[in-house]
Amino acid sequence: MQLSALTAISPVDGRYRRQVEALAPYFSEWGLIRYRIRIEVEYFIELCQIPLPQLSDVQPDVFPRLRALYENFTEADALRIKEIESVTNHDVKAVEYFIKEKLADLPIADSLEFIHFGLTSQDVNNTAIPLSLKEALDNVVVPLYQRVLARLQELAEQWKGIPMLARTHGQPASPTRLGKEFQVFIERISKKLGQLEGIPAAAKFGGATGNFNAHTVAYPEIDWVNFGNTFVGRLGLSRSQYTTQIEHYDMLAAALDTFKRLNNILIDLDRDVWTYISMNYFKQKIKAGEVGSSAMPHKVNPIDFENSEGNLGIANALFEHLSAKLPISRLQRDLTDSTVLRNLGVPFAHSVIALNALLKGLNKLELNEAAIQADLEENWAVVAEAIQTILRREGYPKPYEALKDLTRTNEKITAATMARFIDGLNIQEEVKNQLRAISPYNYTGI
Repeated sequence: MQLSALTAISPVDGRYRRQVEALAPYFSEWGLIRYRIRIEVEYFIELCQIPLPQLSDVQPDVFPRLRALYENFTEADALRIKEIESVTNHDVKAVEYFIKEKLADLPIADSLEFIHFGLTSQDVNNTAIPLSLKEALDNVVVPLYQRVLARLQELAEQWKGIPMLARTHGQPASPTRLGKEFQVFIERISKKLGQLEGIPAAAKFGGATGNFNAHTVAYPEIDWVNFGNTFVGRLGLSRSQYTTQIEHYDMLAAALDTFKRLNNILIDLDRDVWTYISMNYFKQKIKAGEVGSSAMPHKVNPIDFENSEGNLGIANALFEHLSAKLPISRLQRDLTDSTVLRNLGVPFAHSVIALNALLKGLNKLELNEAAIQADLEENWAVVAEAIQTILRREGYPKPYEALKDLTRTNEKITAATMARFIDGLNIQEEVKNQLRAISPYNYTGI
């Protein structure tokens, strides 16, 4: 079978391909190869700018031609590299040979052995991958979380004055305001996005076992640590100072764990909104021709929130494995990180699918204020907390017990029930008037 959206094994590259296509330049095989070329080219340019004695004749006017290798990288270029790899059986070496092949007609042909000079594959991979991740997050992923945050802020402002019955343990509880309940998620998401900003995009760059062995033996007079820090810093990354052959991935694991916690917050939001829809607090806008159920014509299912929750769960399972596995490697190197890292884009793809579904769902919500008010009217017992608290202030004997006896009878508690109870209290009329002013609609706190 030919690979297509219909024959792809993963729904990320099948059913949902259009939603996640913006991630392909960063996380696809084509993207990884392109970032590897970028690192090799920029590293060669950095060597020219030291300059190494053998590269002192390389003129800056050739640099744009070098950078064009990754700036104008094509699928045909990637296929050529895969052809070379079929011979070398080594993906990074194939990139090196491709660069040399493409630059053979330039006046730097005598300098081409300084492509990949002193490097091991992981100097390239452990710089290319964090750079591709950083740019994917900056350009695609984080802006989508910020769009969700902005939409929640709009809804919180829109609904800030809507009183609503709260439910703790699934039971009626002290009323709240709908906007404030969305503000809870706004604060949680904002803090996690802030934490993400504080996690550096770490890269490994230091030779076969992290000590610049080859660099130092060739040019002992050069401060290679400073060179590595400068080079990696120019890419917008932070160089890990003490490594084995590979990056230790601790900062990457911290970022992935933060995304997992972000997604957990959104799962919580999905489930809450789903529940509010089931309580009829929200209705959902529908498009002409849409079907909610194949059997029940009346249904409009909260599918966007369910889709979001499901994809966030898949993303988190992968984030969990990546963050737990990547920081662990036998001695100076084993290869388990390589195959795992090839899946780095998958949890972000599922997160993008989930965020798009969540946004779609939030944009379909229509407030059913009548249902919210009816629920408040049905639960006058929730003002018992307010009344007993004021009675405590006034020194009334055993106020909690008095309200407990009132509200735990089989009689339905209504506005009239509360009015009769207040009328029968042996307290000042001024305090009674304060109690009479309390209702489920205004007992919403700050």
